[in-house]
Amino acid sequence: MANKGWDEFDAGAILFSFNDKVDNIATTLAEDRPYSPSNSFTASVGDWRIEKPIFNKDYCIDCQFCWIYCPDVSIIARDKKMIGIDFDHCKGCGICVEVCPTNPKSLLMFDEHKDDDECLAGWPEKDEKEK
Repeated sequence: MANKGWDEFDAGAILFSFNDKVDNIATTLAEDRPYSPSNSFTASVGDWRIEKPIFNKDYCIDCQFCWIYCPDVSIIARDKKMIGIDFDHCKGCGICVEVCPTNPKSLLMFDEHKDDDECLAGWPEKDEKEK
């Protein structure tokens, strides 16, 4: 197949994610998967993001909601534990923040150019519930 731009495919064309068969995609690390040239995983799209999610591991309960709901597979998890964010593919949609159940949230959106340490230093305190 010749390389085509996204707007050059025929309507209804099937684009395969991988060049080869992958036996167990859930246990194959993203960097070890045989992605096809038509798969967007091989393209970095993070450079047009306006806001980015910042992860605060001190509040994370490893519920995996962010990993499940991320439309770009940008949440990096190993052994059912959140370890970070793939900023090459994160588009800054904020879904991970919306689904995070912790108080305060373990993921918050910040300006793309704000320093990560500065973001973590200004993290909100836990809301105490009245009894």
